[in-house]
Amino acid sequence: MTKRELATIAGGCFWCVEAVFELVDGVDRVLSGYTGGHTENPTYQEVCSGSTGHAEAVQITFDAAKLSYKTVLEIFFAYHDPTTLDRQGNDVGTQYRSAVFCHDDDQKAIAQSVIEGLERDNVFSSPIVTEVNRIDQFYEAEDYHHSYYQKNPYQAYCQSIISPKVTKLREKHGSLLKTDVQ
Repeated sequence: MTKRELATIAGGCFWCVEAVFELVDGVDRVLSGYTGGHTENPTYQEVCSGSTGHAEAVQITFDAAKLSYKTVLEIFFAYHDPTTLDRQGNDVGTQYRSAVFCHDDDQKAIAQSVIEGLERDNVFSSPIVTEVNRIDQFYEAEDYHHSYYQKNPYQAYCQSIISPKVTKLREKHGSLLKTDVQ
């Protein structure tokens, strides 16, 4: 039986997070968008200005019979830096913050448990600053952002920032990939 769930996460540029999760088995859809802010229907330009309070985020629809929410979060924490406040590499601003936007109390408890485990195991050399919040509203990004890496693999940002994450995913978590992308 298929049980679809949603996970909404923000880990810097949504193109990076999207590119990783589009390859994971059990993931049906990855949708780039904006959440965690105070402006209705924000545009990419407004979000990039930092004035809306939104984070660039992805909403992942996944088959919970194949992929647990905990595994989604473990992948998330393996492919971005959750220790830098409001930045990922050269992307700086609140729109690039690390955050988990929970859809229910179970997701919140799992997110807090995963973070506590990472901290306890000293996985990162600095404290994790990832926010764990209840999701309010998710706004879908403009069409040209969807599957950005798949459509633009040779673009400079994709080559220098996203391709290394995809390569790392293939090397370290190959068993989690869809069979047609291994």
